[in-house]
Amino acid sequence: MLLQLTELAIRLNFLQRRLQILYPYMWPSNIPDLNLVDYKIWDIMQEKVYKTKVHDVGELRRRITQAWDEFYQIVIDAAISQWRLRLTACVEAEGEHFEHKL
Repeated sequence: MLLQLTELAIRLNFLQRRLQILYPYMWPSNIPDLNLVDYKIWDIMQEKVYKTKVHDVGELRRRITQAWDEFYQIVIDAAISQWRLRLTACVEAEGEHFEHKL
């Protein structure tokens, strides 16, 4: 457990440094195309978690934890590297949907 928390802290620290310290009030939470979890990470997690039918909440928790533990840092890095491009596209689209333009 301590190892998992340490790894998570390292990932979050890296993410915060890469995004040049975005505070919660600065994060565009209502725009899924700009949310790292929505446009990249959750798609991959869902694919792994729901590969077969989930029978109960305990199994769902185990699968989510396992999928996260097996998640490659390179995928997170790729999502982070797309963020500026997505932000620029959002500004150019004046806040409207822009996923199709990427």
